[in-house]
Amino acid sequence: MGRQLVGMGNEHGNKSGELTAHDYGGPKKLSRRASFWRSTITDLGIMTVIGVFLAVIGPFGSIEYPFAVRLITWLIFSYLGYAIYSPMGYFVDRAHEALDLPKSPLWLAAALIATVPMTILVYFVQFAPNWPPTPSPEEALKSYFYVFVIGGGVTLLFNFIGPRANASRETVAPAAVPSMPVADPEPQPVAPQPETSTSNPLLDQLPAELGSDVIALEMEDHYVRVHTALGSELVLMRLRDAIAHLSEIDGRQVHRSWWVARGAVEDVERDGRNVRLKLACDIEAPVSRAQVSELKEAGWI
Repeated sequence: MGRQLVGMGNEHGNKSGELTAHDYGGPKKLSRRASFWRSTITDLGIMTVIGVFLAVIGPFGSIEYPFAVRLITWLIFSYLGYAIYSPMGYFVDRAHEALDLPKSPLWLAAALIATVPMTILVYFVQFAPNWPPTPSPEEALKSYFYVFVIGGGVTLLFNFIGPRANASRETVAPAAVPSMPVADPEPQPVAPQPETSTSNPLLDQLPAELGSDVIALEMEDHYVRVHTALGSELVLMRLRDAIAHLSEIDGRQVHRSWWVARGAVEDVERDGRNVRLKLACDIEAPVSRAQVSELKEAGWI
């Protein structure tokens, strides 16, 4: 498509959810695989829509070419971008966990890095099947900028505007709203209070074979994985709401994505400045650096 370059990118969540597994055996792996492919196909569908949209509007001078050429080219760029930008989510999650840094600057750095191979691939695609000429430094920088604009834009869409952004903000408590003084209202008759319900919105969603001995909660995209002594199950609920439903259990949130029951901690693993809590069922929960000192004061580690 002439000498104009563009790129695509997104982030696939740190873990694929499983919707049917109840234990830590073979079925869990199969469920994860099925969930992974479901998420991947969904993402590719979104990338297809984006590719078609870009082919229609023809940015960066591509509108001069026939629609069929634009469509094929932009779809190729979309799928290449997904293949290059999507795996960067793994490194962002690992850096976020190890360094306890916000994801925004980490994703910016990841997008800047991923744009390098994306620019090279797009450049080769434009001249295929012929060998491309060596670009001047100015042309290379201009091409890199075009790729970064589109690739960074789609990355922003997936990770900071779309549903994955909502999942990453699940544990942020709402800001307190100052109350305004009001006049005392007229006394009102007290209505009879309904009987207190003994149901638990979180535990009620767990299969009976998993029991109710919750040892940890793990945030996975829009879901919370509830770990019990007998297995795990995904529940469609925000992490902070799930924690509220376990208020009677002695535990605490040790990481942005993890809550742990104190009685489930069997050992503490240290790797430099990184700390992980080893729980039953071979579960390991990362501890954010901000929580390390507090856990020490509380006698957890």
